[in-house]
Amino acid sequence: MDLSNLDQDRLPKHIAIIMDGNGRWATKRNKPRVFGHNEGMKRVVDVVENSLNIGIKYLSLYAFSTENWKRPQKEIDFLMQILIKYIDDQLNKLVTQGVKINILGDISVLPEKVIQKIEYALDSTKDNDKLILNIAINYGSRQEILRAVNTAIKDGEILTDDEFSNLLYTRNQPDVDLLIRPGGEKRLSNFLLYQMSYAELYFSDIYWPDFKLESLIDAIYWYQNRNRRFGGLK
Repeated sequence: MDLSNLDQDRLPKHIAIIMDGNGRWATKRNKPRVFGHNEGMKRVVDVVENSLNIGIKYLSLYAFSTENWKRPQKEIDFLMQILIKYIDDQLNKLVTQGVKINILGDISVLPEKVIQKIEYALDSTKDNDKLILNIAINYGSRQEILRAVNTAIKDGEILTDDEFSNLLYTRNQPDVDLLIRPGGEKRLSNFLLYQMSYAELYFSDIYWPDFKLESLIDAIYWYQNRNRRFGGLK
């Protein structure tokens, strides 16, 4: 697809994606849910590459929520395994491409092997700035906000909006411009609630494993045709 038709002056700086529909995609094909997660990981590789090519500066992906611990242990274990595989397979490429990995969420409760892989990826990409890739793992927005509030209370400070924002996992990043949720559901699912105050919300019936470049371009076209007033009248 020709990217030249996109208005480069009106690209969203920060795109957030709730990667939904992996399990249902697999079930429709009479495959186990983990088959869908594996296919969904291929789309992660694609969306990072496509975001770089388009010129997106911040990309936030909802990989594993605090609520996902309710899923069967076998599925949880597989999700941890494909995260490790993603780092193993893609890290060198991400470093070369200038991608910086940032983690949203509390990773202290993850398996030690997963923590070590994440910490290695964070250290390897810390100096990059072409694309900031936020990966939300064991993340919940209410918990993030409560964590920031408790920090402010502990320090006894009255904070401005910018100061409070810098207590969040997305500190020093712009708010989300465009939220994309494939999979047919129309809710935020406790994802970046504070950061999405004025985000444009794009919902698609396409399951995440089928959400390829054309779907991403469609979402950005839709965004570029929105009239973003931010509470004003323009």
